[in-house]
Amino acid sequence: MINSKKQIAFLSLKHKHSFMKNSFIFILYLAMSFSKGYAQQVGHATITLVDPARNNRQIATEVYYPATTAGNNTPIAPGAFPLITFGHGFVMTWSAYQNFWDMLVLEGYIVAFPTTESGISPNHTEFGKDLKFLISTMQSNGAGAAFTATSVGNTSAIMGHSMGGGSSFLAAQNNAQITTLVNFAAANTNPSSITAALQVSVPTLLFSGVNDCVTPPAQHQDLMYDSTNAAYKTQINITGGGHCYFANSNFSCTFGESTCSPSPSILREEQQDVTNDLLKLWLGYFLKNDCQDAQAFQDSLASSTRVTFRQNQSIACVTGLQASVNADACSVFPNPFSNQATVVLKNEPIMKIEVYNGMMQHAGAYLFSNARNKETVDFTYFDSGIYFIKVNNTYWEKIVKVGF
Repeated sequence: MINSKKQIAFLSLKHKHSFMKNSFIFILYLAMSFSKGYAQQVGHATITLVDPARNNRQIATEVYYPATTAGNNTPIAPGAFPLITFGHGFVMTWSAYQNFWDMLVLEGYIVAFPTTESGISPNHTEFGKDLKFLISTMQSNGAGAAFTATSVGNTSAIMGHSMGGGSSFLAAQNNAQITTLVNFAAANTNPSSITAALQVSVPTLLFSGVNDCVTPPAQHQDLMYDSTNAAYKTQINITGGGHCYFANSNFSCTFGESTCSPSPSILREEQQDVTNDLLKLWLGYFLKNDCQDAQAFQDSLASSTRVTFRQNQSIACVTGLQASVNADACSVFPNPFSNQATVVLKNEPIMKIEVYNGMMQHAGAYLFSNARNKETVDFTYFDSGIYFIKVNNTYWEKIVKVGF
């Protein structure tokens, strides 16, 4: 039930869902992938952001972004791009993750790699705070001379590998600002990322290598998955996958993995291919609201012979959703949110807001008579998860409620 001081009209509708055949969806997804190809190049900038709340801590960061021409400090391409921060592994450098930025930037994402805590005695707490700080600061202020805040979209992800994967849980705990959390062979940190997972509620995707002897899934990622309170969570286990193959060849990681067993039984390229295939679909749905990507993600999990998985609930494509005629005419902030979200219409007063759950079942409606184009809606009594709102029978927005 929804609790609000404003008049609330509850409606009850039953929706019949018709789903396309998996083969047709797959063909459609391929066609869409070609049609939405990106013309931009990979730009790069080195920046240093300062966190005044931590004694002016300097956070040196390597940023890769969609650019008009490839190279250092080249102009960012027109548009607003979702932001991803990525935490490196223990004694690894950001340069080991070129496989990620090459793929993600051309998919239309800004990717920021903090280069802090790269020594033999890293502070996991500070590293997690760095990952979190970059999101909030770059969305608010941009990245200095590289690009302004208008180039940074309002959706974001925190990602990381190994130590950076564990630190991503520290960054995501009680953090309603980010949209999703993704990590690769995440290592338990100090303080414990397994414990921190209890306070993570944003959609979470964990990648594990079945043959990972550095951070064996049973001692690390399995426990993180079990602990997290994410409304949507998925763990993908890559058959024969290892620890270091999520990144490019790196001496420190390779040496560490050579001292234990089992070893990876697939090629690095094979592990990165399956990771990229599924990662692009997950991010496409949560950061770009691409419903076809959600369905393709579920289809790929079900049909792939390269992975096994577990999942608390499907992110299958929502049916019946129509895109807004003018995407800039309606906005919601913050998103994700804990209890309240503010809806803004650019050119008209808000008269009605209808709420649908992730399966497009009607959950209620708010009616307004104040002739204002900005209204704050109370979602306190909704469960955490993904919802869709329809404003004035015209504008659709995907929203994410986090909390416990």
